[in-house]
Amino acid sequence: MSRFGILCLCIMLLAFNGNLAGEVASVDSITITTVYDNNPFVEGLVSSWGFACVVQGLERTILFDTGGDGGVLLANMEQLALDPQIVQIVILSHLHGDHTGGLADFLQVNPEVTVYMLESFAEHLEKDVTERGAQLVTVKEPVEICQGVFLTGEMGTAISEQALVLKTSQGLVIITGCAHPGIVDMVKKSQEIGKLPPCLVMGGFHLLGASRPKVREILSQFRELGVAKVSPCHCTGSEAISMFAETYGQGYIQNGTGRVITLER
Repeated sequence: MSRFGILCLCIMLLAFNGNLAGEVASVDSITITTVYDNNPFVEGLVSSWGFACVVQGLERTILFDTGGDGGVLLANMEQLALDPQIVQIVILSHLHGDHTGGLADFLQVNPEVTVYMLESFAEHLEKDVTERGAQLVTVKEPVEICQGVFLTGEMGTAISEQALVLKTSQGLVIITGCAHPGIVDMVKKSQEIGKLPPCLVMGGFHLLGASRPKVREILSQFRELGVAKVSPCHCTGSEAISMFAETYGQGYIQNGTGRVITLER
């Protein structure tokens, strides 16, 4: 390989390993900033039970989930120099309050967004969105929401949920809120839609309290599915997170409030 080729490869690997908060991605990059999580990462930010992240560098800027408290969400975004006005799409993964609780406060400062939620969501939440002036789109089946960006559509029975899927030059990035339908099934569904191998799976994996054999089984399935990197947080649980970190080594990206992951578009 030429020196130029080696240099390009090194730049791609460095970009994908995840940058610390404060670093700015190039125009050819996608950044995913965790703005709400119960795991601390950057000092000075508030960590609280729930999850939300901002995805930049796509055709449209996305807020995926809104955490459980709007004040915490907006304060963390301010500390991270993320103006709520840059968000154009809000996606709600599932109905639980630790993922939807910040929505009303967010829409109060930026109602000029399109909100994607599942058809099965409560009518009062749909009413809250439209009354605040935002555009509402309900989701049942998989849908492309902008170029190279998909939602899995409604998955699960007891608790319905959807995941966010991004197509990148390195494969699929799959972001889950809690993965109530099962993290492995959500990865499989994402692959069916995106037709690429999964380069990164991040978010809540719903493994808090799961047995070690159960987590080992999921790790084995991740390997079989070709998942290259993982960044579990929220409801994954500290023991399961430790197991992912040990198994994936350099392919594990620590996550928490303020974490910024940068990857090539």
